[in-house]
Amino acid sequence: MGYRLIDTANAYVNERAVGRGMKDSGVKREEIFLSTKLWPSEYENPNAVDETLERLGVDYVDLLYIHQPAGNWLEGYRQLEKAYKEGKAKSIGISNFEGKYIEELETKWKIAPQFIQVEAHPYFTQKELRKNLDKYDIKLMSWYPLGHGDKSLINEPVFAKLGKKYGKTPAQIILRWHTQMGFVVIPGSKTKDHIKDNLNILDFKLTDEEMAKIAELDKNERYYHRTEEQLKQFAGWKPDFEKG
Repeated sequence: MGYRLIDTANAYVNERAVGRGMKDSGVKREEIFLSTKLWPSEYENPNAVDETLERLGVDYVDLLYIHQPAGNWLEGYRQLEKAYKEGKAKSIGISNFEGKYIEELETKWKIAPQFIQVEAHPYFTQKELRKNLDKYDIKLMSWYPLGHGDKSLINEPVFAKLGKKYGKTPAQIILRWHTQMGFVVIPGSKTKDHIKDNLNILDFKLTDEEMAKIAELDKNERYYHRTEEQLKQFAGWKPDFEKG
């Protein structure tokens, strides 16, 4: 269907399957942008990056994240910097590092991350975080881009109206909004038609007025609320990796 970005993680326990899929696709490795994430249980494992590459069946990833600000995340970040210097990661990033966590990391990184992956959608545009990101030219990759399937977001009248104008679905309008905000967007779907539709957003452009209208929906309201207790649990959990 033309997709060339794959986003996976240690924690999804599908890296071997992703590697097989890439190989079987017949698409050249250099045409695929592959991103994965180290889980907190791997931050202090000196072989974590090499083991991740082995599972994926590749000798480099295009983007390597640390997944959560849990456990010894600074050690995890040092692994990213090392992988970047060694060419095992073409770019590095942080996932779910917001507020105090990115502020602390700012004082400790030797190489600034190029990406951050966080929840973002028209109800939650990460306005405060983006002020910080802009200082370092850190790009945002959105998860929950369609509001975790929240019907009230999808059914906002502005998306129906714009969908009618451009011959698109409300979801396609939202995904187009993400790209015009400068976000990398990773909608997930198991439905073939949805997967096809999600990419069919490159043949139109929202006007500045329309973007401003969508901006009015921002409630600074997220769907996922992570607690400090969960971070402790994350640090104590180890993925049951697929066997070779």
